[in-house]
Amino acid sequence: MPSPPAPPTTSDVAEELILLDTKLKQLKFEYEQYFIGSRPREPVLTRADVNKLVTKYSNVGIQNTALRFKFNNLCARFFAMRRQWDETLRKIEAGTYERHVFKAKLHERERTECGPPVPPTGAATAQENETTAGGSDLYAAYVEAKGRCGEDVKGLSRDKLDDLVARQRAAIREKTGCDDVRFRVVVEGGKAKLKATPVKARSA
Repeated sequence: MPSPPAPPTTSDVAEELILLDTKLKQLKFEYEQYFIGSRPREPVLTRADVNKLVTKYSNVGIQNTALRFKFNNLCARFFAMRRQWDETLRKIEAGTYERHVFKAKLHERERTECGPPVPPTGAATAQENETTAGGSDLYAAYVEAKGRCGEDVKGLSRDKLDDLVARQRAAIREKTGCDDVRFRVVVEGGKAKLKATPVKARSA
């Protein structure tokens, strides 16, 4: 009789909760694009990915208190947004959905989240949205941040961002002699940007 699978380690849980957070942001952005007509189909695949992670850790006891708190917060966000999405989908099916109203509310929220283009002090302030070394997660966080700030993402693709990150990583490694470079998405002055941090290898 095969032995049961080993429970996930704290490191595994932490990594998958980062993935869940990124996927949830991506799903939120994709639903917004679908509801305003910029996306032709409902993002069922991304929603399935989020559902899978939520179900997995709902059935696995997370021993680490901080990680369990983070997971519960992510679940609360997902369930709240899911109710809103499903209500909008019902309106679409019933023919009572007003797309222009959703656009107006979305633009108002983007202005509130991004804040004024220039802080009163004149100094740029940065709000970190996501930290990841993975190209796909970074792309999702970058697109989501640009969407919140009302920036055009038509010319942006996953391949272009991966190429940019690869070139910047190589240049920074050559300049600093670091072992790796970690990239994150920040919002500065109402615009989404990439920030790079050199990473040194841990001593043995």
